[in-house]
Amino acid sequence: MIRNIVFDIGNVLAGFTWEDRFSKFTETEEQFERVAAATIRSGLWCELDRGVLSDEEVITQFVERDPEIEPVIRKCVENFDGMIREYPYTVTWIRELKAKGYGVYYLSNMPWMALRDCGNEMRFCELTDGGIMSCREQLIKPDRAIYLLLMSRFGLSADECVFLDDSERNVRAAEELGMHGIHFKNAKQALDELFELSVRVGSLRDAVVLETAN
Repeated sequence: MIRNIVFDIGNVLAGFTWEDRFSKFTETEEQFERVAAATIRSGLWCELDRGVLSDEEVITQFVERDPEIEPVIRKCVENFDGMIREYPYTVTWIRELKAKGYGVYYLSNMPWMALRDCGNEMRFCELTDGGIMSCREQLIKPDRAIYLLLMSRFGLSADECVFLDDSERNVRAAEELGMHGIHFKNAKQALDELFELSVRVGSLRDAVVLETAN
């Protein structure tokens, strides 16, 4: 039986609009691509989410990948202002699930700078029953330890949870631990799959129906 809904945040409950910020500080498409390659598209980005190294240590490593454009790299990533934006449906979705009796949690790879600079765009977290931000725990998805931490901290049973994430890799990791998974592409698709899943396996209600979140 489904009792708990676990959400990723970026590109599920809030847009991760890094392209908009990078576009403000890069002058050409070629420069944009160079900054992206040195930062968001590099394997180093996950170290921001992990929160073990300081922000400056990670940024220094970004710069080392393309030192010629250091000033631009720094302008793009030293502040996260505008990089996270709450979706219009998010608060309604959470409130409707809560009203139907479901536990609602978040499990997000999130750097300290995002919490510092974009806190107002994630106020919806206060409406949930709690969750995990990767930087606070020094763990990141899809490490199984972060899913186990969520379940142990909040007393959740894997087979009673549905996990929604825009990363298929992260969803598969949750499923390997016994959670139900939905690879999030858009709100309507996720709602349809959540409805079908709740009918198939059972839930606190006959089915999860969230019309206003479409």
